[in-house]
Amino acid sequence: MTTSALPDAALYARFAEVFTHIGEGALAREQNRELARDAVTQLKDSGFTALRVPREYGGSGVSLPQYFRLLTRLGEADSNLPQIIRAHSGFIEQRLESDDIAARERWLGRIAKGETIGAATSERTGSTHNSVTVTADKDPAYVLLNGEKYYSTGTLYSEWINVAAHDTQNDLHVLVRSDAPGVARNDDWDGFGQRLTASGTTRFDNVRVPVEQILSRYNASEPRRNSLLTAFYQAVHLATLAGIARAVLRDGVAFVQGRTRTFGVAGQSSPRDNPLVHRVVGRLGSLAYSAEALVDAVATALDRVHQARTAGTATTADYIAVDIQAYQAQQIVLEQVLEAATLLFEVGGASATSEARRLDRHWRNARVIASHNPAIQREAAVGNYHLNGTAPDERFSLAHASADTAGKTFRPGERKVVQDEFAGTGK
Repeated sequence: MTTSALPDAALYARFAEVFTHIGEGALAREQNRELARDAVTQLKDSGFTALRVPREYGGSGVSLPQYFRLLTRLGEADSNLPQIIRAHSGFIEQRLESDDIAARERWLGRIAKGETIGAATSERTGSTHNSVTVTADKDPAYVLLNGEKYYSTGTLYSEWINVAAHDTQNDLHVLVRSDAPGVARNDDWDGFGQRLTASGTTRFDNVRVPVEQILSRYNASEPRRNSLLTAFYQAVHLATLAGIARAVLRDGVAFVQGRTRTFGVAGQSSPRDNPLVHRVVGRLGSLAYSAEALVDAVATALDRVHQARTAGTATTADYIAVDIQAYQAQQIVLEQVLEAATLLFEVGGASATSEARRLDRHWRNARVIASHNPAIQREAAVGNYHLNGTAPDERFSLAHASADTAGKTFRPGERKVVQDEFAGTGK
């Protein structure tokens, strides 16, 4: 697969106008709770949503470090946008990891033409489970999809929805047209941040889906192994946070430069010449730099394993190590960006809290993104890895049947084999 030979400067220039336009509308969208449809359309039309699609399929074929640097700039413009396309970005990486060349050509070709994929994988239930079902239709060329998902990020903006379902034998990834009969998408996400990501409810009521749109079978009750997806999805969140840190620095500088009075100083004064303000802005700049540097380090590690996989030399230990690196970066980036989003108000006093400015959106958005990540759980996993060599053991659903491997942990270098007896009842 061909990667981009374009330097970063050329890529930044290519998307500079897009980022500027998206950034100019971010505050108004936040104030009016206006979904970012125009902004997403711009990303599709500009080719941003096909950046990682190889050139032979019509995309730009940029490297992972280049992609995450651009994603950080997009997060600076509006932090809702990287999260809106997070599932779409992960879908591309899934296709690049898969050995199904026909499916890769079909779906990456669609993405290169501007189509995007939203997610319907998580649920609000009393226990972790994949309850959406796939059952037989009277026409064997189709199946029926029924159930409900929440945290359906990006679905309101996408042509396709990647649904996690099960057929009582396996968990499935099923691609469904977002406008298919029986699909209902609701913008009922009520988080106090990232309000425009459309991360609400998606319902499926006897949706007829062609069998060919069953993309893959897997076991959600098993930890994900030999895949970059866990680290990749975390890196998207970290890049979004790094973008927020850049926006905090930008808005802090703009606020101070426009001020002509300082608390406790009579008449006009110049806060931009105040050494205490210098220290605050200097700290904001340092926090933004650190967050970006950590994201770049994780992206470089991802790219290294990606290249090893392409060459056929990647090991299970390589995949586990990059997960751990992403988790370690997570512990630092989350704290640093939340610190920056709070410290921003030290440069402005009460006037910085004006609803007209909505500077609080940076903290709210960062806090919501941080809440998507079980940081304390992952910190414990990092410690267990370093102390005992135990790989992370995250699982995303109850099993549809028991298996001899259930509950087993795997050390770096140890390969997991999925057992046939994972077929089950789906209860």
